[in-house]
Order: sequence, then structure tokens, then C-alpha cells
Amino acid sequence: MRNSGALNARLGNCRFGPEPAPTIDPHQSTHLSDFLNVYFISIHTPLLRESTMMDEAPKAGTLADPKLLETIDKLFEYNIGKYVDLPQLIVVGDQSSGKSSVLEGLIGFAFPRNTGLCTRFCTQIVFRRGPASKISVSIIAHDDAAKDRKDKMGAWYYDNLQEMTATRFGKILQEVHDLMDLGDLTQQGKQTFSNDVLKIEICGPDQQHLSVIDIPGIFKKTTKGLTTKSDMAMVRNMVTTYMKNRRSVILAVVPANVDIATQEILDMAELCDEKGQRTLGVLTKPDLVDKGAEQSVIDLIEDRSHKLNLGWHIVRNLGQRQLEEASTDRYDVEKAFFESHQPWSQLDKDKVGIKALEVRLREILAELVRREFPVVQQEINQRLKVCREKLVDLGPPRATQEHQHSYLLKIATEFQNITSCALKAQYGEYDAFDRDDWLKLATQIVGRNAVFSSDVAQRGHTLKFADASTKKCEVEEAETEISILKFPEWAKKRPLCYRYFPEMVDLEYLLPLPITVQTPTETGIIPWLTTMYKSSRGFELGSFDTSLLPLLWKKQSANWDNLALGYICDLVTLVHNYIKTLVGHCCHDERVGKGLDALLMEPLFERYKKAIDHVKFVLQVERAGTPLTTNHYFADNLEKCRQKRMKSTLVKSNNIQNIPGTGDVVKVEDFVKHQSNSNNLDFVVHDLHDILSAYYKVARKRFVDVVCMQATDYYLIAGPDTPLKVFTPEFVSSLSKEQLESIAGEDLSTRRKRKELRNEITNLEKGRKVLI
Repeated sequence: MRNSGALNARLGNCRFGPEPAPTIDPHQSTHLSDFLNVYFISIHTPLLRESTMMDEAPKAGTLADPKLLETIDKLFEYNIGKYVDLPQLIVVGDQSSGKSSVLEGLIGFAFPRNTGLCTRFCTQIVFRRGPASKISVSIIAHDDAAKDRKDKMGAWYYDNLQEMTATRFGKILQEVHDLMDLGDLTQQGKQTFSNDVLKIEICGPDQQHLSVIDIPGIFKKTTKGLTTKSDMAMVRNMVTTYMKNRRSVILAVVPANVDIATQEILDMAELCDEKGQRTLGVLTKPDLVDKGAEQSVIDLIEDRSHKLNLGWHIVRNLGQRQLEEASTDRYDVEKAFFESHQPWSQLDKDKVGIKALEVRLREILAELVRREFPVVQQEINQRLKVCREKLVDLGPPRATQEHQHSYLLKIATEFQNITSCALKAQYGEYDAFDRDDWLKLATQIVGRNAVFSSDVAQRGHTLKFADASTKKCEVEEAETEISILKFPEWAKKRPLCYRYFPEMVDLEYLLPLPITVQTPTETGIIPWLTTMYKSSRGFELGSFDTSLLPLLWKKQSANWDNLALGYICDLVTLVHNYIKTLVGHCCHDERVGKGLDALLMEPLFERYKKAIDHVKFVLQVERAGTPLTTNHYFADNLEKCRQKRMKSTLVKSNNIQNIPGTGDVVKVEDFVKHQSNSNNLDFVVHDLHDILSAYYKVARKRFVDVVCMQATDYYLIAGPDTPLKVFTPEFVSSLSKEQLESIAGEDLSTRRKRKELRNEITNLEKGRKVLI
């Protein structure tokens, strides 16, 4: 390769198009750039290949296994390197270590040189095979860049260039510096280095897939007015990031005329490549080694000091004066140097010169590719699985009204199918029931109904009836239902609060304030009845006024209001929580889910209010209306109450005798005597108690059944217009075009994400097939 001055002088005529295939000399080293084209390689390089070098470089027609090379070529063609780390070659070193000249020798491209300016950003050069020859230039903003900066970088590009002259490239570099806000410390708002990447893509029918990157060199000391310690750390982070890729071959470039112990790049390489399987040392500037210091360099090359698993290599780059001479040929100068200068002429020829370095890199990269192939295949499969899951989470496409309607229709149908199973307690049909017990709607409702019945039986009355006793089985049943329902701790700690389910923010203005129920008084019902009778009796003989019973009944059933309202509020909360949870399960898009919640809220609230209003209506009928029943159990209960009271009185008077073979008996005269001893007041009060107790038992069971059947089952669960029947396919079909777009329409970011995922899945599937 001739010097860069001659090369740059001819760049104006350099075009990228088909090149004639040269004859391959089996004794001539194949040019590394052609070898790299068929491997997973990412290299920091200069810009363009000189057309004459393309003619001179033989094609890699005899490299390793042709099938393997074809596979690698196709992986690059399908952009697999964008998704999975592929084997790459990175060239790293200190500033002025000669790494750019090494790259020029390996790739055959010349860097535009500015003697006072080092590389300020990474430059990625991508070769791609395509039907037409063209050059594209763009900037890839850093991942952490602000959105406006990313937009600015993304808007700048050159596309479909047919040639790249030195003048044009210089102009492009100046534009890039301006866009990246690069400058020195004297320029306010400027930075010395940038994490953004300049990308140059070269396409042509003879190009093969290759990605080349040039990284800024690390430095140990800052330059006043130009660099800072933060710049130093920034460059180190750039270099380290590339070196950490376990599939990268680290080409550590070190000047031969400096103390190897001072080269920090070697320490960094050891940290990133602990086993030393990926690091190859390259020594430059042997012509500048002091007389007598050559032996230390030779010890490195011959692995006697600072041994690297991949060994050391030495090259001789052109000096600044030779670069300015158009007639200078880099390869001739290097060859003559190592053949004629002692002690370099005694070194193993496989470790000397850029040509031998090409061969060594070819061997290293081939081994790396073979070793990493199985792992790459696994990562492609894993990435493909993740992409498919993400695409499923996005749901079907919703760009058109038909897509949006179909999408919501599917969600509504699934919602109704799961609800049908939930009401039939067929919990084995869907996995959703295993993930959330609150979706087991039938079980939750039945349990809450049982607790409501128990609460009314034990705490519905204001004063305990004289003949009442809490059955052990009723208490155990209530405790069992509470344990099944898994009531929250706050409900268990508030025994007077009969809201067992946590309040939901959505329902705050619809449901009553926290409801409490007074504990029934254990004693005092007879004195209370006596007082009430005395305060309202008239001229009745042996009876009471009919207006007294409704008054007593309303007082005795006062706890029903709060018990029933607490119950229906819990059922509304239970149903609402079920609907929201199930919508979230059926709809994986959070934005769509929130849209559905907002749209469903009004019709749901209308139905919740009907259920609550119906409970209030039942309470009005039961408690404020005339006590009324045609149930024969009222008469039975009344008779039992009177018998229990009479028996209790006889037992206390010791008038009951037990006769063996007969049982308990009482004399007729004792019974008559007992009847005659009762005064009018006692008789009326006790009769009033017995009637109130008998009616309470009948009314209580009727009340609980009516509330459960009508308010809950009819208005909330199984009726023709319940909340569970709002979100149906018919509801979706009734939505307007604007409503469909508002709820189910995809935003631009979702559409872009869907497109990216589909493209990635397509490429990964192609790549996986290639690797099979």
C-alpha cells in the first residue's frame, strides 16, 4: 500500500463498484481484509479502500471450511450482529501508539490525518454486499443521549453516495464535529470526546459483510486547554466496553521503544481477558528502539517476558516523512527493514510484518468462530424467545378500525368465557384462577353470603331475646367461612366494622362511609318491652295496641341497615375488583386496559347503584312497613316460645316431677295455678316478647334470602343487566370509530416497537435456520 498522501490524492477518482477477481497465488498471503469480510468481525479502521489495493488483494477463496464461511457471511447479511454479540477484532492502544497505521496496513484503507488531532469518537465502517455500489454516512447517538440529541443525530445522514473524495470526507468530518459539539476547553459548550458513533456503510456487489470500528486511544495525562480527567475516564470506558465482549480478539498495540511496564492497555486487557485467550500483542516502531535495548523487545516476541497466550507480533509502520512521499510503498519499506536490520532480521518470519500478522489473525479468528458458534446459536434462540414473548405482549396489530375491533372483541370474548367458568366454579378451565383467588367469584360470593347470614343471626337484633341462645354450630360455621374468604387483617381487627373487603379508590364516592354495627345487648329486653308497653298502652284489656309492634320491630331490627349495606358494599367491591383484575388478565396492554376501565366505569356504576338501592328498598319494606307474614312457621315459632316460657316458669317453681317410664309431668292444679298467678302486665309483655321473637326469626331468614337473591344474584351476578354483562362482544360492536381508536389504537412508539420486533424475529429466524 502506498502512503496516505498518494492515496488521498487519488480518492477523487476512487469509486466503489465491481472489481475483477484476481488470480490467487497460493504462496502469497491472502489480504486480511478479504478474510475479515467473511467472519464476524468488527474493527476500528480508516475510511476507504484504495481501488488499486482492491485489485492487488487476492480473494479469500481457500479460507477454512467454505460452508462455515458461507454461514458466517449469511449471519452478517441477516444483521444478527445487531442482536447478538458476534466475534470481533478490536485494535486498542495509547495515543500515538501506531494503532491507526496498523489498521491501515491490515485493511488497506488510509485515515485522513490531522497531526494535531487524535480520534475524538468511534468510527464504524460497515461493508455490505448489495446489487448497487453506494456509500452512506450517519451518526448513531449514544444509548444514554437525550431524546433531542438522538433526534438531531438521526436526522443527519448522507445516502447513496457514489464516491468519497478526500475533500468530501474532510467536509463530512467537520460536520460531524459540529453535530457532536466537539472542540477544546476554550470553546464554551464543547466537549473533547463523544460517545456517539460515526457510521460509514459501503455497499457493492463485490463487498462482503464486515464492520470496522476505530476507537480513540487511551491517555494518561491531560493536555491543558484540550483534555480533562473526565475525558480520560470517558475514553477508558469506551475502550473497556469493547474489550469486555468475550467474543472479541484484542489487538493490543504497544510501541517497542517504550517500557512495556508503563503500557496501561496491557493491564486493561488482562482485566477484560482473564484467561488471556483473546489478546494478541502488536509491537510498533522497532526503528525507534534505542541501541542496546533491542533484547528486551526480542524477549517479548519470543515469549520470554510478559507472556501472552496468543503471543506477540512486531510491525514497522511508515514515518511522517515517508507518508508524505507519494512513491513510498509501505510493504516494501517494512520488508526491507526486517530483512536488513539486526537483530530484527533474526526473528521468526511468522511474527514479523503486517502480512504475517494477517495470517496469525486469520488463525485466531477462525478458532474463535468455531469455539463460539454453539453459544451464538443458543443466544439466538434465547433472543428469539424473548422477542416473541414481547410481540405477544403487544397483542395483535391495531392500526386499522377492523384490527382494533377484532382486538377488543377477542378480549371481551375471553372475559365472558372466564366469567362463565368463574360463576360455575369450573376453576380448572383457566390458569388465571390459580394465579388469583379473587377470580374464584362463585366461591367468594357464597362465602360472603354465609357470613352475612351468620352476622344477621348473631348481631342483627338490638337486644337479645329472653329465649335466644347462640348455637355452637352457627359460630363454627361463621368462623369457617371467614377463614375461607381470607379477610384482610384490618377487617379482623375491627369487629364492629362489617366491611370485610378493602375499600377501592374507584368506588369511594359510590359506597357509604365506613359502616359499624352495635353489639347486641345481652339482657334487658323484658324491662324494655315493659317500658315501651307502659308508654303506649290504651284501654285494651289483656292485649296491646297494634301500632306498638311495628315500633318495637323497627327498634329491634335496627342493626339490619348497616349489616345489609356493609354486605352489599362488599359484594360491589368484590365484583368490581373481579372485573378490573380479569380485564387486566385478558388485556396485556396497560394503556388499553386503562382505556377500557375508563369506558366501563359509567355503566358499571349504574348497575352497582341499582344493587345498593335495591338493598335500601328491601330494608324500607322490611323495617318501615307493617310486620307481615303468611309463613306457618310464625305460628309454630310463637307456640314454641310460649311453651318454653311456661316450662321455664314451672321448672323454677319445682312443679315438674319426673316419673320413671313416663317422663316429666306436672299436675293440672299446678298448671292452672301458674296461669292464674300471671297479672295482666306480665301476660301482655311476655306475649309481646313471644310474638316479636317468633316474627323476627321468620323475617330474618326472609330478609337474608331476599337480599342475597335479589340485590346480589339478580342485580350483580346472574340477572339480565348485571355488571358482569357490560363488557361483552356486543358492547365492543357498539363502539364508535373514535372510541375504538382512543382505546385500542396503537401509539407511534408501539407501532415502531412492533415493527422492530417483527424485523428482529425475521432476521433471528433466518439466522437460526442458517446455524441448523
